[in-house]
Formats: sequence, C-alpha cells, structure tokens
Amino acid sequence: PGDEIPMTIEPKVDGVAIALLYENGRLTRAATRGDGTTGDEVTRNIRTIGVIPATLRGKAPRILEVRGEVYLTKETFARINAERDELGLPVFANPRNAAAGTLKQLDPNIVAVRKLSAVFYGYGAVEPPSALPERMEEFFGQLKAWGLPVNPRHWTARDADGVMKAISELGEIRRGFPFETDGAVIKADLIAQHARLGSTSKSPRWAIAYKYEPEQAATRLLDITVQVGRSGVLTPVAELEPVLVAGSTVSRATLHNEEEIARKDLRIGDRVLIEKAGDVIPAVVKVLTEERDGSEKVFHMPKHCPVCSAPVSREEGEVAVRCANPGCPAQVRRRIEYFAGRSSMDIAGLGEAVVSQLCDAGLLHDVSDLYELRAEQLLPLERMGEKSVENLLAAIAASREQPLWRLLAALGIPHVGVTVARTLASSYGTIDRLSAASVEELCGVEEIGEIMANAIHGWFRDHDVITLLGKLRAAGLNFGERDAKSLVPAADGPLKGTIWVLTGT
Repeated sequence: PGDEIPMTIEPKVDGVAIALLYENGRLTRAATRGDGTTGDEVTRNIRTIGVIPATLRGKAPRILEVRGEVYLTKETFARINAERDELGLPVFANPRNAAAGTLKQLDPNIVAVRKLSAVFYGYGAVEPPSALPERMEEFFGQLKAWGLPVNPRHWTARDADGVMKAISELGEIRRGFPFETDGAVIKADLIAQHARLGSTSKSPRWAIAYKYEPEQAATRLLDITVQVGRSGVLTPVAELEPVLVAGSTVSRATLHNEEEIARKDLRIGDRVLIEKAGDVIPAVVKVLTEERDGSEKVFHMPKHCPVCSAPVSREEGEVAVRCANPGCPAQVRRRIEYFAGRSSMDIAGLGEAVVSQLCDAGLLHDVSDLYELRAEQLLPLERMGEKSVENLLAAIAASREQPLWRLLAALGIPHVGVTVARTLASSYGTIDRLSAASVEELCGVEEIGEIMANAIHGWFRDHDVITLLGKLRAAGLNFGERDAKSLVPAADGPLKGTIWVLTGT
C-alpha cells in the first residue's frame, strides 16, 4: 500500500507456453509448461524454428531461462489446413492446437516444414540474478538485443486510466498481428516488485490478464442431450448446428443444469447466440426469441438415468440432478478417465477412446481393474498392436510409483483438486494417517474448511471407498510410504540434533 506500481501492457499471445534454457549463451534445453510442474522436453523441435537463436548475441548471463509462446501464424495455419483438406486429412481446430500438436512430433523434419514461430516476454532462472535489469520495459529490450523475438507492441502505464487506454489501443490493432490474441497482459514493470507481490498456487500476483469480449455467432439448437459425470451428476448439453466461432467449428456446448436452461428460456429448435468463454469453452449466451415460430419444444430433465435407467434424485439445496447408481457405466468410465488424466495419475495412452473400449470389453469395472490388465486380454482388441499394448501396460505399471498427491487427486475425493491434494499429502504423509484424521484435525490444515473436512472424513468411511482402497493397496500403489522414505535424512551428519527456525524472510 502506498507504493507506486508502474505497469507494462502487451498482447496475450494464443500459443503454447515454452521455456528455453541458455547456458553461457547457448541453447541447451526447451520444455513446454505441461501441467505446471512437468512438461515435455522439445529441444530438437525448437531448434527447427528459424526465429529462435541457437546462440544468443552479445554478453549473456551464465544461466538464462526465457519464457514465451510458440505459435503458428494465421497465414501458415490457413496453408496447413488447406493442404490437409486436399489430402483428405482432418483439419486442425485452431492455431494453438496445431502448434501444440506440431511441438509433440517425433520427427523434427515435420516440425521444420510447418514453420512455427515464437515470441518471448518473461524469465525463469537467471544466474547471476544481477544480470536482470530493473524493469520489464528494459528486459524486453534486452531480449531483442540477445536476438530473441518479442511482441511487436507493448505499452507502459502509471495508473489504471493509462492501462485502460493501452488495452483500448491494443484492442483496435490486435487483429493485425500475425498471431491469434484474445487479450492483454498487464505486469508490474519493476522486477523487484515481482518477488514482493509473490504468487498464488496457480498464478503470479504481479501479472493479470484482460480478456476482450468474445466473438459471437448465431446458430440453431437442434437438441438437448444429457451426459452423466463421474459423480453421477446429469449435465444437459446443447447439440448445435455447426458454426465457426473464434477460429474453430462449434457443434456442442454445456448448459450446466435445468435451472440455467429455464433462466435463459432455452427450447429445442431455438435460434441461439453462442460464444467461446475465454475464447475456449463454447457457451450459449441467449435465445433469439424474435425468431421463434411456435415449433420449439420445452426441455425437461429425465426422471431416470439416460445410460443405466436408474432413478435420478436431487438433494435439497442443490441444483445438481444425480444418477443414484454408483455402478452406472457412464460414471465408471468418467472415474477411470479422471483417474488416468494428466493432473491425476498421468497414465499415457489411457484416453477416453481406450477407456471406452476397455469398459465395453468388460475389462474395467473400477480403477483397480487397470492393475489387473494383461497383454493377452488387450491384443485381440481393435487398434491394439503389440507395441501399443506394451506401452499402455508399462504406463499403468509406472503409475504405481506416482507420489501420494497424485493418487489423492485421482480418487475423486469431494472438493479435493490438485492443490488440496498436495496440501493433504504434505500434511499427513500417508493415506493411513489422512483417513484416520478427525474432522477437527482436518479443519486445522491450511485451505481446509469445515465443509471440505466433513466431505473428506465421510468419504474415507464409505464402504465402497474402503473396498477400493484395499484393492489399490494390494495392487502396489504408493500410499505415501514410499514418499516418506525418500525424505528420511541421513543417519549422521553435521546438522544432526540441531534445531532450525525458518522465518518468513
């Protein structure tokens, strides 16, 4: 409070986040952001991008990590899609997806042909730290001096009025940039203020994004179908006449719940206005009621699950309608997909299509069945060659060693996402200690409130959960004991028996 916070404003590039590591001025490693902790190593592919120098110009720090975005220009994206269409191949949905897919190619020659580009705007590790200038404004100039591509325009501002003026100017010219951009990024200009402002578990407090109004389009609501999620919640989905919005074709959009449909007065057959929330997630904005002709039909949520025909129910005070059958095939599939996901157990090759195939074949009834799969069961299935089976079984086996926080995130404990899973894993160390914790003890953990504590406590006492955890323990998953062993200090050493007090500074 009371400090002046000068700011920089720059275009928010819609690409794939990348980090380059230069050692003594030479490019030694390139990695994508991935899940924020672990990304993909893509150095060979990055070396094919002409605008990225293998050696920095001038004097560079001993260690320099620069951060930015890899993207396909709009012109290149149009060319690639035209070529794929001519060859009868599926076209890419948007430039960002095309860039992400290109970076993951195993053959650098394919990457070179697609002519990716890049822009840099941030930093990670820098040694010595004194090599960083005092201001981001100066850092942009330093990046350029080293030969790295930077944003074509940026602004500086001293107050909110200056920021809004810059955002307005950027909004008028952003369509003319070679890359897709859906907003502006505002940063504290003084680098010393970055450390003082700090970060949350998900994002820095010294930078914020401003999103422009999303592009909208009119289309027809052909039908409303119902999906069943991993917790049994029934979600209505708009089936739309396909329409191009913000660079990709949209044919479906979630409608969230019955109350949302009633609030917007949506009817099957309506002409509707749709947009991509954040230029990513399709959403129905409103009904074009003036175009109704009387043939439109009012939607009602089903009284029985559309997948397993079990009765549905709604708890008092909730808007969610749930399938009452925990063995519902749709719930089972969603739980297994979630368990295998990148933010959970990260089992490569176990995507939606493969999970559906294994469930249809009667091989999976809950997540513990993954660890019983054998090659002779998988090889007769479609698109299951020897190599793909070998890779899938290896990925499942490797997941036994995943740290405890990933298992906690994967199990679908109510209110427990990745951040809370990490907190619980570090606070309790093992599932046994966590499951034995009282509600009062759980409430004493940072980020855990009474509602969350009751939900976690109750979940561990559910009969089906106890059975599942027994199966997973028998399958050899890491319940935290292996994490704890890796942290056991050496028996002797110069610090043994000493006590340390660590302050906030």
